[in-house]
Amino acid sequence: MHMKEYLNETAERITARPLLRFDSRESFERWRKERQALFHRMTGLDVYLRRERTPLSVRWTGTIDCETHVLRKLYFESLPGLYVAAHLYVPKHLRSPAPGMLYLCGHHKLQKIHFQDHARRFAQLGFVTLVLDTIQLGETFGEHHGTYRKEWFHWISRGYTPAAAEVWNAIRGIDLLCGLGEVDPLRLGVTGISGGGSISWWVACADDRIRAVATASGTGNLASHIRDRSLDNHCDCNFPNNPYGWSLAESYALAAPRPVLILAPDRDYWFNVESVRQVHGQLRQLYDQLNAGEQLELFVYGGPHTYSPEARKRIFSWFMRHLQGLDISPDEVGDIDGVRLPAEQLLVFHGNPPADDRSLTVQDWFVPLPALMPPETPEQLQSFRDEIVARMKEECFAAFPRTARPAAAVIRQQSWETRENCWIHQFCFESEENWTLWGEIRGAFPDPFYKPEADLYSIGGLRTEAAQRPEAGQHPEAGLRPAVVRLRRPGDAKGQASLELLRAFPEQWLKVRIDPRGTGDTAWGAELDRHIRRAAALTGRTVASMRVWDTLRGLEAVRGLPGVDPDKIVLAASEDMAVVALYAALLDGGLAGVVLERPPATLDAPDDPEAGASFREIINALRHADLPQAAACLWPARIVFVGEMPESYRWAERVYERLGNGGRFVAVAKPAELASFLKKTGF
Repeated sequence: MHMKEYLNETAERITARPLLRFDSRESFERWRKERQALFHRMTGLDVYLRRERTPLSVRWTGTIDCETHVLRKLYFESLPGLYVAAHLYVPKHLRSPAPGMLYLCGHHKLQKIHFQDHARRFAQLGFVTLVLDTIQLGETFGEHHGTYRKEWFHWISRGYTPAAAEVWNAIRGIDLLCGLGEVDPLRLGVTGISGGGSISWWVACADDRIRAVATASGTGNLASHIRDRSLDNHCDCNFPNNPYGWSLAESYALAAPRPVLILAPDRDYWFNVESVRQVHGQLRQLYDQLNAGEQLELFVYGGPHTYSPEARKRIFSWFMRHLQGLDISPDEVGDIDGVRLPAEQLLVFHGNPPADDRSLTVQDWFVPLPALMPPETPEQLQSFRDEIVARMKEECFAAFPRTARPAAAVIRQQSWETRENCWIHQFCFESEENWTLWGEIRGAFPDPFYKPEADLYSIGGLRTEAAQRPEAGQHPEAGLRPAVVRLRRPGDAKGQASLELLRAFPEQWLKVRIDPRGTGDTAWGAELDRHIRRAAALTGRTVASMRVWDTLRGLEAVRGLPGVDPDKIVLAASEDMAVVALYAALLDGGLAGVVLERPPATLDAPDDPEAGASFREIINALRHADLPQAAACLWPARIVFVGEMPESYRWAERVYERLGNGGRFVAVAKPAELASFLKKTGF
């Protein structure tokens, strides 16, 4: 199977998954609360929701009298040093607390200034309206484009997307609204378009104080984003981290049964209108179950990715109905009046944001990484390893197939290699349904695959009599042998790059190569790299995590091969494939050792643009165990570094020293020295 086809089918399957059915509103609410807690965890918001909230430290920087309302310029700190520039529109002559509206800006460089006429109209209609700049645009210039334009795929390993930081800023905006005497905290709404439409969904999913939602040009499904490749045009902020492989509709369901108006232009380049209709249909069934069908509406209008007058009037009417109790039709409510203030008059920072602004680095600290203490006893290590494996299976490798047939290797070709003076057999195995992967096993005679009844044997492509076969008559019962399993690297066109490391192992070893997805017959062109990496993460997996599964299945297949000693298997890999080897070894738990050639120092680093795609990211891995911690968990298995060992692995080395190294954790300069080490120690 081709990876693009696989991701298309995976997205289709996830998207088609029906929402659960509930026998009562109470059972739905229990499910929603459980899911919401997972939503908080997967976005990283749980860290901040558990803590006492830091002061907003609101600074008011100016006031403008606009006849029907007052516009107040301000900024606040959603976290210490994380500044949010905003405008607050307060209707004049309020006699009692009014409903509050949170307006979230789409991707326009002027942000709150560009969308001022929407906030103005809300204020004219009696809503106290807070408009927020995003981290990326407006008056601060942080980063939304880590995987979209840059090579910051380590965001995935952190479990970070800018959606999380934007939702947190919005939650603190809600805090601000709730603290204003002019606002009724029980009547709060959220709306926005494009990225603001997407974040409107996520804010409603995260915060139950939102009582009504109108999301414009921000709704879609995985099938369309991946199959039609609209994902390729989306900023990272449109999607939360998705370790559990939820469909977008399953996430949107957290907003039910509150009033939600979905608006979609019929020629939207970013959100296919048919995908919006499909999402609406799925949510409609849920709302009907909950006897809340009138709380969900879809409004499709003609045009591209922007508002129309009809769309705006629908939004205003929607919130008047659900937050003010006024049944006023869209035609009666009216549209924006076209009055706009100049940009210079509306600036909050005037080009000088606070010197300690942390918006530029939010991606580096918003998801805090654990400070892990090295275990000091075998019992502590066992507990440490068990906890990490359990958490990673849940939050990093949840996309692993739930069931799988035994991974039996099927020999496809048998041959004798005169130059290497060894037999070589090609085999294949099933990694998961519709994924057949290849491998190769070679060794010195006796050949455990020898069948006495076979009259002919292939040597260098020629057919010869069985009697001429090298070591003819020897039988696999000669004994089990240790095996080294080498992971093929992308770009190794003929599999020859794997041989140098394999040749370092003694002649009596069986030497195996397996080809995880994206190598050998299942490779793809570089033009698909970014799409595949982002699409995979959107469905709850990554290329590296799929390769970990492939490796585990390959090890299972190798253990079942004749002549292989299942208790004496070493896994070997180079560079980025060392990531796969380490986590596969951690999950396997039964390897005799691991050989790592020039492994990365950490998952917490961007790609080198000159080196091409690395595919080393694994969802949430950095929340649990970086590469050195995964290595430490392999004790007492041997770990051999070939080439320079990154300094970060001293953490693992110290664990080995405490627990008993005894030559189990070593580094050699090159494969030739590995051969000498293996001969000396027997591994």
